[in-house]
Amino acid sequence: MKIQQILSIFIFSLSFVQLQAQEELPKGFKKGSITLFDKTVLTGYVKENIRSNASIVFLNEDTKKKKNYDGDGLVSITIDSNHYICIKGDFFKVLCTGSLSLLQKSSDASNKPSYNGSEAIFSSGTIGKPGDYLIFDNTSSQLRLIPKNNLDREVAQNFSSCPDAIDKTKTAKKVFIPIKDVMVAQN
Repeated sequence: MKIQQILSIFIFSLSFVQLQAQEELPKGFKKGSITLFDKTVLTGYVKENIRSNASIVFLNEDTKKKKNYDGDGLVSITIDSNHYICIKGDFFKVLCTGSLSLLQKSSDASNKPSYNGSEAIFSSGTIGKPGDYLIFDNTSSQLRLIPKNNLDREVAQNFSSCPDAIDKTKTAKKVFIPIKDVMVAQN
């Protein structure tokens, strides 16, 4: 009888350890999902290399298989609470959505090769550089770069109903202070 109790406790503790191990995130990965061009949404874990080489590593939650994706192989990704869309191989962080979307460029896929069989094709990427803000017109699928000196006005004019966008650009404006606005103390 005592052996049965010990055995049942042992089996119960093993199942508890196994459940606990399944909930742990793999090292370097965050919970996320990806949307493919055929509108398939896959959930799992994402290791992002967005800034360094415009790609991610996706670990499928169901199959436990890892796969590398470039920006030109995805429609969008979500990492934790951050949502990104992919346009011409580049990743853009979505700050506000509507008929116009406020995006922040997160990668530079220009001159990154993709392969059509053995033939390398180099992407021209999109306008701007990582960190720049852009407006995306969802009806015409056009990107427009917002000049840093017009950032406050453009965001207030187009995204007044999105306080997150206004806060984000105010923070960015503090970082990008034009030289002409800085006063130098003279003796």
